[in-house]
Amino acid sequence: MTELPTGTVTLLFADLDGAAELARSLGSGYADVLGARRGLVRETAGSFGGQEVDSRDDELLVVFERAVDAVAAAAEVQRRLEGAGAPDEISRNRVAVHTGTPIPAEGSYVGLDVQRVARICDAGHGGQVLLSQGAFELVRDADPSWGFVELGELELAGLPRPERIVQLRAEGLVDTFPPPRTAAPAPAEEAPLPQAGALRVAIADDSTLLREGLASLLTHAGFLVVGQSGTADDLLLKVRSYEPDVAIVDIRMPPTHTDEGLRAAHALREQHPEVGVLILSQHVETTYATDLLADNAEGVGYLLKDRVHDVDEFVAAVHRVATGGTAFDPRVVSALLGHGAKSGGLDDLSERERAVLGLMAEGLSNGAIAARLYLSLRAVERHVGSIFDKLRIPSDAEGHRRVLAVVTFLEGLT
Repeated sequence: MTELPTGTVTLLFADLDGAAELARSLGSGYADVLGARRGLVRETAGSFGGQEVDSRDDELLVVFERAVDAVAAAAEVQRRLEGAGAPDEISRNRVAVHTGTPIPAEGSYVGLDVQRVARICDAGHGGQVLLSQGAFELVRDADPSWGFVELGELELAGLPRPERIVQLRAEGLVDTFPPPRTAAPAPAEEAPLPQAGALRVAIADDSTLLREGLASLLTHAGFLVVGQSGTADDLLLKVRSYEPDVAIVDIRMPPTHTDEGLRAAHALREQHPEVGVLILSQHVETTYATDLLADNAEGVGYLLKDRVHDVDEFVAAVHRVATGGTAFDPRVVSALLGHGAKSGGLDDLSERERAVLGLMAEGLSNGAIAARLYLSLRAVERHVGSIFDKLRIPSDAEGHRRVLAVVTFLEGLT
């Protein structure tokens, strides 16, 4: 066995973002994915002078004598995993680089520096390369083609002090990611006062408790709740009077508790097309969903009421519908898919592209789709571009290409 270098060295730690879920979804195929990705990382790191220290499941630890070689290897690993022909699953690779003095023990390293590089990697997302402050200081001027993004000091699980983290930017790498994952709990905040220009919301539900709960939740999120209604007729009056950006409407309302809310939604779409409509329901009603889509899929949403329990997702859905986007509950989309109907231009889409487009219909961003499907952001962007091309949505199309693609998808299911 080759003796490991001692003293100050640079560690490269790589794993797969969402490996546990990927293992569940792939079953026995998980081993093949790990093998392909491990071989690529080993080969690439070795070509830059890296020496493999340890590997287990999706994790690999490699040591370099020079920080610049470790960072160059990290960038090249990500390029190759993002490249044409690479399986989507292994593009979820994320890498951390840290310079320190780990303790050699039994052919490997132990100590806080090993823990540190692993925790820095935990903070990242698929496709990302993160550097500790120590590694960054050694390479900041090493290559003029490299750029760096300061992510600040982060509390990372098990470490005695906050760590200053830096993201590498280089040609061929994705450079936009969600905020880093951190062990620090979000501080409690008081509900903010609505700001000038805040999105305006009207809420219609015959349950006073639900109305008040939604109003409180949305006010805390920065919306301006301009009206609450217990009947469909009162909702229409409040929309005319207060001109909200979006109306949240229960399907079943007094007096018959059948489809009063749906009929009010149709009236809003006809009389106030600038107002988004988000339907809330206890159940998946494919007939109601297709009726709603018959008008226009822009600025429309259909969520089940239990979706409100995921506050961040619900708030994001209200915002999307208020600004002309879509938000369809995953179970509604699944029911529409099962409902089966004309396929139109959807026949040319691959299975993966249909999955991506279905999540677009739910209203997910590219980053959220990447997390849901365990793909890299770059892979999702490639699929989205292919979807636009196959559905013949030109880059200069009026309106949002994303919304037009979702409209085509939903119309194809109805």
